[in-house]
Amino acid sequence: MSLGDMARYDVVHVISDLHMGGKQGFQILRETTRLGNYVRRLASHSPDANVALVLNGDVFDTLAEDTGGYVAIEQAATTVGRIMDDPSFKEIWDALAAFVQTSRRHLIVVIGNHDIEIAFPPVQRLVIERLAGDDPAARGRIEFSIMGAGYTCMVGSSRVYCVHGNEVDPWNYNRYEDLARVARRLNAGQTFDPTEWRPNAGTKMVKEVMNNVKRRYAWIDLLKPETSAALGTLMAIDPSQVKKLGELVGIIGEKRTGTAEFAGRLSAEGFAEPAGVPPAEALEKLLGANLRNASAAQPAATDMLLASEASLDGSAHAASPEGTLGTGQLIVDRLTGWLRNIEPDEALRRALLDWLRGDTTFAFDNRDETCTEVMKSVGPAVDIVITGHTHLARAIDLGGGRLYFNSGTWIRLMQFTEAMLKDSTTFRPIYAMLNDGKMATIDAATFAGRPLLLDRTSEIEVALDADEGVSGRLNWILGDGKGAPATEIQLQGRR
Repeated sequence: MSLGDMARYDVVHVISDLHMGGKQGFQILRETTRLGNYVRRLASHSPDANVALVLNGDVFDTLAEDTGGYVAIEQAATTVGRIMDDPSFKEIWDALAAFVQTSRRHLIVVIGNHDIEIAFPPVQRLVIERLAGDDPAARGRIEFSIMGAGYTCMVGSSRVYCVHGNEVDPWNYNRYEDLARVARRLNAGQTFDPTEWRPNAGTKMVKEVMNNVKRRYAWIDLLKPETSAALGTLMAIDPSQVKKLGELVGIIGEKRTGTAEFAGRLSAEGFAEPAGVPPAEALEKLLGANLRNASAAQPAATDMLLASEASLDGSAHAASPEGTLGTGQLIVDRLTGWLRNIEPDEALRRALLDWLRGDTTFAFDNRDETCTEVMKSVGPAVDIVITGHTHLARAIDLGGGRLYFNSGTWIRLMQFTEAMLKDSTTFRPIYAMLNDGKMATIDAATFAGRPLLLDRTSEIEVALDADEGVSGRLNWILGDGKGAPATEIQLQGRR
């Protein structure tokens, strides 16, 4: 693609991870009025400027919908239509409609891993109709990026590249070839059996485990990072999930398959079937050190994994060659024995300590795995790279005028600190709020006089400077969203 082929804008605004989806009480997007007003401001502010708004993945959250499977196919348009018409989200879509119906305003929708249905033509047609109606000019100002290629454009002399970020996440890697196959079938009027769809590990985790837990503990997917010590936290708050443990270990195995698929995504040989996972990796990733090493009296992992054992539901199966069932049984034995001898609040406190071990989650300059892996695949001609996916805002000067940003999220975020987890006495009142489970309780919760939830609705803004240079900014959208954003970090790009 030559530079002359790219769209050119005076300003590009990037937001991501809105996660619109789910019924009332199951929704994790809170600042809907703020978001609607933010979009309306972009429509009216600087009317002579050529402005793009990039929704950089996970705009919808179809995984929070009751679709009966891992992906909505024939019912994809119905599912997305329900989300757009939901009273909680309707004002956002009204604002987006006003945005695209304004001259010199362009909307780009990038696919994520929670909204893969936007790859399907019926869903794209529905979104365009909802936003632009029969207005051909407005329809022409809407663009979709659905095949994992991201979106690229120019601001001044700087090339900007927006990509969700799950493309380098083996947990949540999209199988774009399979999405294209489904789209072809839908266009050709053919049916698609949902059982043909093999979900990635992240989707399996959400659909098979976390959604059930979330109905009781609405805050569970507000924790960051998402996968560290996940099992320990899950088991500490809800031991009834013990029967899911074997499946969870298998999900880690699916993650390994995703790693191989991601590494070989351009291969003509196709994708491999799920592989097993070494027991040590499963325990380390899922359990966390505080729980994994809780009981030295348990039999050694290697001894247990060599045995042929019963599966978690009581039926007899031999352990797999990779030890999947054995690992699951080891976790069951160790956790159930340990949890009998410890109070629930202390169990959760220790699990959260695992979660936060060595945590640099919220550091704006943290070159996390998404940053390092995406940059490996970006050529030197790209000046500014913007991802999402992690829900964690980033602003990093890579040197030589190259910049990396993560647009963060608009959902609720919860951050535990060492002060909160200092000891059982300190943590006990926090546990009481968490154990209540309701989102309204979490919204009102405080610690040391400050809200438990972070107020971090963010955007990345790339704009021309007065001297024709280009700057990138990490901005916070505050209050009711009608006012100018507050800039946290501004970085100067190439001149």
